[in-house]
Amino acid sequence: MPRRAAIVSVHQMKEINMIPLIDVMMFLLIVFIITVPMIEQGIPVNLPVGKASDISAAHNRSLTLDLQGRVFLDNQPITRAALAAELKLVGNDPNLTVMVRADEGLSYGRIVEIMKILHDASITRIGLVTSPREKAGR
Repeated sequence: MPRRAAIVSVHQMKEINMIPLIDVMMFLLIVFIITVPMIEQGIPVNLPVGKASDISAAHNRSLTLDLQGRVFLDNQPITRAALAAELKLVGNDPNLTVMVRADEGLSYGRIVEIMKILHDASITRIGLVTSPREKAGR
């Protein structure tokens, strides 16, 4: 007996549904907008007040000294010996700028120790970060 029902072909969708992709991308964008300002805050230090111009450097590293004398390279704790080794590896880059953030209550000798490490690593571009008078409320 011959078959009387016709075979129905399945219609395949040939395009990608973009709505879920757009939803995921918007979610990631919102997450990055919220988290990036928190990441840039870094280690809390009481910066000295001073007037300075902005430095626009494409390639820079952040070096932070807190009131207890701890050293942080790009917001990661590091010992002075490891700091010297790390900076000697990147010290040959002439475009490298090291931004030094030090607490204003820190003794001058501790800052000089760090400056000596920077000098020994042949870092020639150094920026001392200060807090502007308007933001400091002084």
